[in-house]
Amino acid sequence: MEDTKSRFKRICVFCGSSSGKKPTYQEAAVELGKELVERKIDLVYGGGSVGLMGLVSQAVHDGGRHVLGVIPKTLTPREITGDPVGEVKTVSDMHQRKAEMARQADAFIALPGGYGTLEELLEVITWAQLGIHRKPVSCWSFLFGTEAS
Repeated sequence: MEDTKSRFKRICVFCGSSSGKKPTYQEAAVELGKELVERKIDLVYGGGSVGLMGLVSQAVHDGGRHVLGVIPKTLTPREITGDPVGEVKTVSDMHQRKAEMARQADAFIALPGGYGTLEELLEVITWAQLGIHRKPVSCWSFLFGTEAS
C-alpha cells in the first residue's frame, strides 16, 4: 500500500449506527477507514461504536489516526454500546453535534445510513449553497441502504 498524503487533515463521515442490510455497506465503511489512514486523514464522526460508525471509526483508529466522535448527551447510551473509539466529545444536542462536526472537518463523506444521515448530509450541502462553508461534500452511491424503522 502506497503512503499518500491528502490536502485534507480531517474528514467528517456521516453514516448509520446500523450495519445495514448488505455486506457491501460494511465493506465500504472499513475500506473508507483504511483509505483515510493511507492518506493520513483523521476522522470526525457521530461518535457511535456500533454499526457502520463503529466499523469506519475502528478502522481509522486501528490504523493509528486520530478519531473524534461527537455525540449528544441524549444519544450516548444508544449509540455507544461498547467501548468508545478514540476521543469522544459530548455536546448538549443534535444542533451542536452537527455544528461541531462541521467546524472540525475539512470535507464531508456520507456512507449508507437512515434519516439522520440524510439530514446531516443535506444540512452541510445547504450550508455550502449558502456560503457558510466551502468544504467538499461526497456521498456513496448506495446512500440510505439501511432502512429506518
